[in-house]
Amino acid sequence: MIVCYARGGGLGHLTRVGAYLHTVHPGAAATILTEWPGDPAALSRADEIVVDAFPAGLDGELDAAGVPPGVPVVHLARLLRWDAYRPLIPDRPLRFAQTWLAEPVSEPHLAYLRSVSDRIAPLTLRDPPGPLAATAPGDWLIVHSGPPEEILELVAYARESAALEGLSPRLVLVSPAAPPGLPAEVAHLAVRPAWPLFATAGRIVSAAGFNVVRQAAPYRHKHRMVPFPRRFDDQFTRAARGRRETT
Repeated sequence: MIVCYARGGGLGHLTRVGAYLHTVHPGAAATILTEWPGDPAALSRADEIVVDAFPAGLDGELDAAGVPPGVPVVHLARLLRWDAYRPLIPDRPLRFAQTWLAEPVSEPHLAYLRSVSDRIAPLTLRDPPGPLAATAPGDWLIVHSGPPEEILELVAYARESAALEGLSPRLVLVSPAAPPGLPAEVAHLAVRPAWPLFATAGRIVSAAGFNVVRQAAPYRHKHRMVPFPRRFDDQFTRAARGRRETT
């Protein structure tokens, strides 16, 4: 059994771990923990423990003493604000049998991962199939599951961008819930995942979180990113990379 420790805000950690399981262990039995140790019985039965995103957990709660002996530990790494995260590394850090780089990380972050990993390699994640909800070709999608104020900022950005392009597209917010104050002319669609809608969208407007940037990569020419500050996630660097790829 694969045990994945994926703790974080929103739904991004669950999306990433779901893609990892679909890519590396399709069809395998898996348990996802969002608290540590969560289910000690599951840990005792684990054939592999996967640590998502944060090599010592979100708050530094993971160290070598907390993992059952003899169970290989795998790390799924993404871009972090390493200077902010580094103080959480414990005195006895986890040792990883394999670190997968789901995206490039900074040089100091990579140097640390090399020091605690037996093997490091890039990994291109593939999402499991998702249902296709109905949107009209050319709709501008505003995709975000974050705070209401961020959703409204993305809506304002989409409206301004359309005006600058001289367009009047139908705007569709794809989010678990519509925030108070959502303009009446903006439709709301509560579907997950959103990525099956990207192919026919006129534009994709989003923050610069790991999953949406990865999933929208085939449509970079029509993806508009607005990075937001996060405790550890470096959305600004990720957005800058994405923009460079379109030039």
